Amino acid sequence: MTTAQARRSEQVMLLLALTMLLLLTAVAMLTRPMTPIDETRYVGVAWEMWLRGDFLVPFKNGEPYSHKPPLMMWMFQAGWAVLGVNEWWPRLVSPLFSAGGILLTLGLAKRLWPERSDVGGHAVVVLVSCLLWTIFSTSAMFDVMLAFFVLMGMHGTLLAADGKARRGFALLGLAIGLGVLAKGPVILLQLLPVVVLAPWWSPGLRWLHWLVGVLAAVVLGAAIALAWAIPAGIAGGEEYRNAIFWGQTANRMVESFAHRRPIWWYLPLLPVLLFPWFVWPELWRGLRQYALHGLDRGGRFCLAWMLPVFIAFSLISGKQVHYLVPLFPAFALLAARVMATGDRPVGKHSGGLWLPTGLMLVTGAGLMGISLGSGSFLHDEIPELPSFLPGLVLAVGGAAAFFVGRRWAQPIIILGLVGVASPALLQIAVAPMLHAAYDVRPIAHAIRQAQDNGHQVAHVGKYHNQYQFFGRLQQPLVVVQENGLKDWLTQHPTALVVVYVSNAHQLGGVTTIALQQYRGKIAALLDASAALRFLTHPKIPEASLK
Repeated sequence: MTTAQARRSEQVMLLLALTMLLLLTAVAMLTRPMTPIDETRYVGVAWEMWLRGDFLVPFKNGEPYSHKPPLMMWMFQAGWAVLGVNEWWPRLVSPLFSAGGILLTLGLAKRLWPERSDVGGHAVVVLVSCLLWTIFSTSAMFDVMLAFFVLMGMHGTLLAADGKARRGFALLGLAIGLGVLAKGPVILLQLLPVVVLAPWWSPGLRWLHWLVGVLAAVVLGAAIALAWAIPAGIAGGEEYRNAIFWGQTANRMVESFAHRRPIWWYLPLLPVLLFPWFVWPELWRGLRQYALHGLDRGGRFCLAWMLPVFIAFSLISGKQVHYLVPLFPAFALLAARVMATGDRPVGKHSGGLWLPTGLMLVTGAGLMGISLGSGSFLHDEIPELPSFLPGLVLAVGGAAAFFVGRRWAQPIIILGLVGVASPALLQIAVAPMLHAAYDVRPIAHAIRQAQDNGHQVAHVGKYHNQYQFFGRLQQPLVVVQENGLKDWLTQHPTALVVVYVSNAHQLGGVTTIALQQYRGKIAALLDASAALRFLTHPKIPEASLK
């Protein structure tokens, strides 16, 4: 392949990856609402900052919110300043950072394997079609943004290792600072292992000079973070200041060991999180061949990036799948390099396509089976059943991908399309269920109307800020625990309250102002008299309602 042909091939793959991301974004915005408790909480925090005109201290339900730094909220507000307050802009922030991550991944491939023109194009297709990346690229959460800054830091690290120390360590410091503003000090866990292991993947470094440069980068990153944290700590008061400088980090360390999950918890999830690539047998054959020939510099770099962080997150008992999102570009780069191994590159033939395409077919058949459960016992368990047509398309698409892939020389494109089509069609199929269970607008609008009419509104139990933005609430909700609700309602007879029950029958037939499904339960807005009757009504055991 000539240089011009290689460049055109890379451009085609990049265009394909960005088109896939655009498709995923459109499907997500059209088929699902912003989901509680995370997405609705963060956009609610941004709304309160916007409402208060306070861009230093994030607020949640009227109180300073120390659990996350403000960079994502700033991004939301920047779009609102130009486009007006709307829902769709916050939903575009993660896709935009995902697109930036795709471009940075392509650039990393060129730095790691300058002699291999096909790695970068393959890497971006692998990245955009990994299931976990597709999910969080379209979610209003922090992880893809953090991955973007991790990639920025990796570019800086390679620049410094290649002799451009000043530029490289400056870029690394900038990535650390912005990463702290995006999601806190966890950026250091993502970046420092590959930096510390630099003598392994880049022999010949002057170790003392390297350590001095790394220290300078960390100091620069700390200075960037402190440029926000110091004035925010002063403005937010002593409790908020203690939280962001110490309590937040200490509490997260405690929580990470409080919600225990076993050390192996991530391992059985990898085939799903990395679908379809993890279940493609040819990738593992290529990895074995690559290892037997000896890891090159790029391969060692990717392993130094992935393995220590994966092991660290496995050892920490408080695990969440989205913690792994910043590792996915490393996987994509290594997978793309494996596809270019040997005389018969893995990406050039179709062996093993039966497994990922077969799983796509089975998933589609399962969706069709569930959709046909209307009128049977499934209708009682799942009131909003999946649509039949997306399941059919998914099943037919899986079969078509297998037969086309057997006769085509580019299975990487087939697998990329499988990886994007599967979650897209799945979201379309379950869209009615998602809207029924997660769209908080009905109660949010009712709360806003009640507040506009002068009523105080309370919330029973911990409140995750899910109604603030979608009701454009001007006032916080009063948080009341159930054991103190009766006294509070007696003292506030004109107030309203949001309560949650497992089944509408448990409301005892009281009149509701608003009622909707909410995350497997029923949320109801009651006036004070109805709420008091609800509290005194004998509770029906949930098991007896089935």
